[in-house]
Amino acid sequence: MRGRYGEGRRGAALREQGAAHAGRGEPAAGGPAAGGPHLLFEGDDVEALDEVVTGEFSPHRLRVGRGHQGPGRFRRLHRRGLALYELGWGAPVEVAAGELPDFYNVHIPLAGDGTVRVAGREVTTSCSVAGPGMTLGMSLSAAADTLILFLPQAAVDNAVIAQTGEPPSTALRFAPALADGDPAVAAWLGTARAFAQFTASPLAARSPLAAAHFEQVLVHGLVNLQPHDHSAALPAHAHPALPRAVRRAMAYCEEHAGEPVSVADMAAAARVSPRTLQDRFRIDLGTTPAAHLRRVRLDRAHHDLLRIADGRASETVAEVAMRWGFTHLSRFAAYYRQAYGQVPSRTADRR
Repeated sequence: MRGRYGEGRRGAALREQGAAHAGRGEPAAGGPAAGGPHLLFEGDDVEALDEVVTGEFSPHRLRVGRGHQGPGRFRRLHRRGLALYELGWGAPVEVAAGELPDFYNVHIPLAGDGTVRVAGREVTTSCSVAGPGMTLGMSLSAAADTLILFLPQAAVDNAVIAQTGEPPSTALRFAPALADGDPAVAAWLGTARAFAQFTASPLAARSPLAAAHFEQVLVHGLVNLQPHDHSAALPAHAHPALPRAVRRAMAYCEEHAGEPVSVADMAAAARVSPRTLQDRFRIDLGTTPAAHLRRVRLDRAHHDLLRIADGRASETVAEVAMRWGFTHLSRFAAYYRQAYGQVPSRTADRR
């Protein structure tokens, strides 16, 4: 089902092979600080599991629901240039993270049922990505089991530098929905799952360079195939999996974000009808042309507000909003809070 974790069986390739069993409700002791698979926690104490998860990721709010509860399990499969985890809470939970700092989380469901919300909106595909400046929330069943890819912002920035020669001006903001019906996205997801299997192999232990190549494939692949707000800065071949019409429309949004732009304008730039463009954005990106343009403009406004906070600009929030086409200030504040978890004035005031 779109937008939800699909029921499934946990693949045998993703099971721990010969890992030490942690005590009931206790973090696993010992093990490597980095590298191959390591059982971090296994037990019935959800609060204790939450402390371990917080230590690996970032602070968040957790609410445990009623219903069946079983042992939770948290494994670190790999941690060097990037990290890979498998997490099952063992209980129905609501997880609400604040604005993510300097990393990206890619969620790939393995089993169970649940929904993911990025920037306040439910993701319309089963797999999702959230990054710096975006809020992340999940509603997961007791049987939900997730493969989580943790990408430092520096790794993503370096992938952009390798293609453009310059660092991105702001952290890349990916479209949250990973369209697994797209053959290129499906291949990337297959690579992530293959990496999870690889981490438990003797080759991974003997060849750190082989693991590093896996890392590069995953980072560069995500930057090249998943739409984001810096797509226009990448070489023309960066999004071969997307239809040309969608790429043209995305580039048009980037180039004309500060101008009055309609869906008809985007469709004309894409050389298709507005109805066709609407359909392509829904199928390929899980969003609408208008919503994508709004995200681009919000990102530009967010960048300008950070400049104010850092003392590099002295504008007002209203002036920033107007520059990026938000003439209704209360509506701008609502969109902004939904995307960044706070009102625009708070971003501009932080030091």
